[in-house]
Amino acid sequence: MPTVDALSERLSHYLNASQIQQVCRAYFYAEQAHEGQRRRSGEPYIIHPLAVADILADMHLDHQSLMAAMLHDVIEDTGVPKSALAVQFGDVVTELVDGVSKLTHIHFESKEEQQAENFQKMAMAMARDIRVILVKLADRLHNLRTLGSLRPEKRRRIAKETLDIYAPIANRLGLNSIRVEMEDLCFEAMYPMRSEMIRKAVAAARGHRSEVVNNIATAVRGRLAETGINGVRVVGREKHLYSIYSKMRDQRKSLSDIMDVYGFRIICDSVDSCYRILGALHSLYKPIPGRFKDYIAIPKTNGYQSLHTTLIGIAGLPIEMQIRTEEMEAMANHGIAAHWLYKAEGDHTSGTQRARQWVQNLLELQKNAGSPIEFVEHVKVDLFPDEIYVFTPKGKIMELPNGATAIDFAYAVHTDVGNHCIACRINRQLAPLSAKLQNGQTVQIVTAPSAQPNPAWLNFVVTGKARSNIRNYLKSQRRSESVALGERLLNKALDGLGKTLSDIDTDHVDLVLKETGMASLDDLLEDIGAGNRMAPLLARRLLVAHKGTEVDLENVPESPLAIKGTEGLVVNFAKCCSPIPGDPIIGYVSSGRGLVIHTENCKNVEDFRDNPEKCVILSWDKDIDSEFTVDLKVYLENRRGIIAELASAVTQAEANIEKISVEERDARLSVTHLSLSIHGRKHLARTIRRLRTIHGVTKIVRTRNQAGGN
Repeated sequence: MPTVDALSERLSHYLNASQIQQVCRAYFYAEQAHEGQRRRSGEPYIIHPLAVADILADMHLDHQSLMAAMLHDVIEDTGVPKSALAVQFGDVVTELVDGVSKLTHIHFESKEEQQAENFQKMAMAMARDIRVILVKLADRLHNLRTLGSLRPEKRRRIAKETLDIYAPIANRLGLNSIRVEMEDLCFEAMYPMRSEMIRKAVAAARGHRSEVVNNIATAVRGRLAETGINGVRVVGREKHLYSIYSKMRDQRKSLSDIMDVYGFRIICDSVDSCYRILGALHSLYKPIPGRFKDYIAIPKTNGYQSLHTTLIGIAGLPIEMQIRTEEMEAMANHGIAAHWLYKAEGDHTSGTQRARQWVQNLLELQKNAGSPIEFVEHVKVDLFPDEIYVFTPKGKIMELPNGATAIDFAYAVHTDVGNHCIACRINRQLAPLSAKLQNGQTVQIVTAPSAQPNPAWLNFVVTGKARSNIRNYLKSQRRSESVALGERLLNKALDGLGKTLSDIDTDHVDLVLKETGMASLDDLLEDIGAGNRMAPLLARRLLVAHKGTEVDLENVPESPLAIKGTEGLVVNFAKCCSPIPGDPIIGYVSSGRGLVIHTENCKNVEDFRDNPEKCVILSWDKDIDSEFTVDLKVYLENRRGIIAELASAVTQAEANIEKISVEERDARLSVTHLSLSIHGRKHLARTIRRLRTIHGVTKIVRTRNQAGGN
C-alpha cells in the first residue's frame, strides 16, 4: 500500500523541498476531506488519490499536477466548494481539479449524455491546461487496477468507455505504457475467459520462443559489430494480450500465426546510426517488400518516431524490427510526459506541440458540435490510430486517418477550403471528391466562391473536423431557410386575418415568445419553418390580444403560398407522388422536416387535407427554372436499337435520364422504367409526345409510388 512518506522519498529525486511540502499539504487536506469515506474494496478512500499521484510521479510531473491528483475527488465527493480550494491551493491547482471533476449536480436524460457532458467539460479544461488529461488518465488507470470490487456490468461499462475514449487518447498523446496497461486491464474486465486463455498460451509459447529469440539477437549483434556499429541495445518485444486479441479478431488469424512473428527493438545513439543499422539488417535478412515504414522522416501524429521493417529470418520466420534512438524510445513510451520526464535530455517539444494542436482541434470540434454526444462521436472518429500521409501542391505533408477522402483533406487545409470545394486533382489527375486517398499522393483542391457543402458528403468523410464542419454549415443553412419559410408561413396565416408580421406590436411578440419559451423571434420562426409549430395557431395567438383587431378568427379565407422548388433543405418533395410544376399541390407540415409537398390527390395526405393546422394550400411560382424528377413506365416492343432511340428522343426533348431499367414481360414486349429530370408538366407532355413517335412504343404511364411515405 502506498504511503505519503514513500511518495515524498521518490519526489525528492526531481522536486525541491518546498514543492514536496506543498504536495504533502494537499495530501493531508484530501485525507481530512475524505475522512470516513471508503472505496468499494473497503480501503480508506485516500489510497486512491495517493495512488494516482504515484502514477504521475513515474512521469516526473510537476508539483501542481501531483497536488491536483491528491485533490481530484474533493470537489466532487466531499462537498468542499471550488472557492475554498482556490483559497488554500491557488487558481492553477483548482482549475486542474475542476477539469478532472465530473458534473455531479445536473440531471441528465441518460448515462451516455452524462458521460458525454463530462468528457466535453474535461476537453475544455484540457485546452487551457494539457496536464488535466494526464491527471485524468492516471485516475482512470488506478480505477482500472481496482475494478475487481465492482459489479460485472459496471466493470464492463467502465472498460468499454476506456477502450472507446481514454486508451485512444493515451495513444494519441504518445503515452504508450499507460495505453498498453489500460487495454490489457479492460480486456481482462470485458472478456476474462479470453484474456486468461491468451495469457496461458503466451506463457506456454514463451519457452519455445526463447531459443529462436536468442539466436536472432546474437546474429543481429554480430552483423552490427562487423559493420562497426557499437553501443546499441537489442531487445525482444513482447506483444501485449489486447494487441494479440485485436489482431486475431481483425485479421482473422489464429494465435499460432501471430505468435510466429518475432519482434525486436534496436536502440542506438543517433539518427545516422538508425539508417546504418537498417542497411546492415537488410544485408543480414531479406526485407519483405512494402513492409518498410520511415516514421523518423515523417513522424506519426502523436510524435512517435522509429524505423519499421519486416524481414524473412531463419526458416522463413517473419521478424519485425523497430530501430530508434534513446530519445525516440522515451517519446514512444511516455509521449508528452517525456516533456517532464526528460527535461534536461533533449528536445521533446515536437510531441507536446502536436498534443496542443490536437487539443486545439478538439476546441473547434466542440464549437461546431450541436450536443455533447455529437462532440464525443466526432472525437471518437478522430482517434484513429492509422495515418496516411499526403502532400499539398507546395510539398507540405498532411496527416490524415486511413480511409480519408479529398473532402477530409480540404477541411484539414482550412474550413473555408472545405466549404467551397467543387473538385480535386490527385497526382494532377481529376478525381471524384469521394476518392479514398493513398500514402504519398499529391492532392489539389479546386474551389468556387458560390460552392457549398453537400449533405451527401457525410456518407463518406471520416475525420471529425470535416464531419462537424459540414453538419455545422448545413445546420446554419437549414436555420436560415427555416426562418425564411417560417416567416412566409406566418405572414400567410396573418394575411388571411388582415394583418402582417410588421403590424404586431413588439410587446405582444415578446409575450408570445415568453409563453413559447423562445429567446428571439428568429427562433420562433425557425420552429415554424421546421414544422415544430403551427403558423395558423401562432397567428391567432399573436392577434388575440392585439389592439384594434376586428377579425372573425373562425372564418379565415385561405390564400395559396407560392413555391419555387429551390427553397432548399426545409422544403421537400414527397417521393410517393413526385409533384412537378403544373400539378395541383398541397403542403404537409412535418415536424423536423419542414414543408413536405404532395400532389392534391395523393393518398398519403387524405387524413390531413381538411386540417388547416397541418396542411397548407400551395401554388407554383410563375418563374421556375429548377429541374424535377418524374418516373415513367414505357411499354415497348423488343427490337434492336429501341433503347438507343428512346434515349435520343429524351435528349431531343431537352430532358435528362437520371435512371433507366428494363424489365422483360415476354419475348415480344418489355417495360422500361425511366427517371427523368424535367422542368414541369408542359415539358413532360412534350417529352411524352416525342417518345410516342418511336415505332414500337405502345403505352407510356407516369408512375407514382403511392405506398411511400412523406
